[in-house]
Amino acid sequence: MAGRTARLVLLAGAAALASGSQGDREPVYRDCVHRCEERNCSGGALRHFRSRQPIYMSLAGWTCQDDCKYECMWVTVGLYLKEGHKVPQFHGKWPFSRFLFFQEPASAMASFLNGLASLVMLCRYHTSVPASSPMYPTCVAFAWKMDYFCASTVILHSVYLCCVRTVGLQHPAVASAFRALLLLMLTAHVSYLSLVRFDYGYNLAANVAIGLVNVVWWLAWCLRNQRRLPHVRKCMVVVLLLQGLSLLELLDFPPFFWVLDAHAIWHISTIPVHVLFFSFLEDDSLYLLKESEAKFKLD
Repeated sequence: MAGRTARLVLLAGAAALASGSQGDREPVYRDCVHRCEERNCSGGALRHFRSRQPIYMSLAGWTCQDDCKYECMWVTVGLYLKEGHKVPQFHGKWPFSRFLFFQEPASAMASFLNGLASLVMLCRYHTSVPASSPMYPTCVAFAWKMDYFCASTVILHSVYLCCVRTVGLQHPAVASAFRALLLLMLTAHVSYLSLVRFDYGYNLAANVAIGLVNVVWWLAWCLRNQRRLPHVRKCMVVVLLLQGLSLLELLDFPPFFWVLDAHAIWHISTIPVHVLFFSFLEDDSLYLLKESEAKFKLD
């Protein structure tokens, strides 16, 4: 037992110097996974594993090796806690208690609710805003990207939405050129992460940088127009809330009850923010429609 404790302390001290996460570098974890795969993941043992594996697990792509990693993760966590050490991460993630085939059930449920809120508000937008509104196509495209695509796409599209609203309605060519630039940036970003190196630090830094552009641009426009357009205050609240809530993504702590972590809390807290932003888009689109109709009558 003393030897295991010494290994744990040594690994904890070397965490910053090695690749991977502390938990999956632990020899106890590696040995456990190796023995489990030898015992269960080949020949007749593998056929037996597949025969008793629930159908929803196999359909979700959970393999025998995945199951070994999951079981050995908890063996290692139990050892760490017994020896008085902090809970380690495994393969870049905290240990979560699996529900059905969901490895992170709280985040999955919160993500589903975010998507449901986006869909409900999109339907409301379709019902209340005529397609002739100047911002209608851009807002609808943004609504579909709110939860079904990656965070980078959402942030970039929000920047494009801001560009169209602040500049593009008067200068469509500028908005088109800016859209092409953003698409080029997104392609380069995804290509680098997919084909060259999936760098979490770079991905976070890129999202933070474009997020700051998004916040500053929207906030500057809102402050400039809040007296003339009272509904932009909704946008201001959304921008400030998202900026504050984004701090949750920077927190790093083991999940409560092995289910609820900072990422899940962030997902849950953004649901009402999405609803408020759609409300702003609806009000703003109707305002622009009335403004364009008034100009048409004057002409």
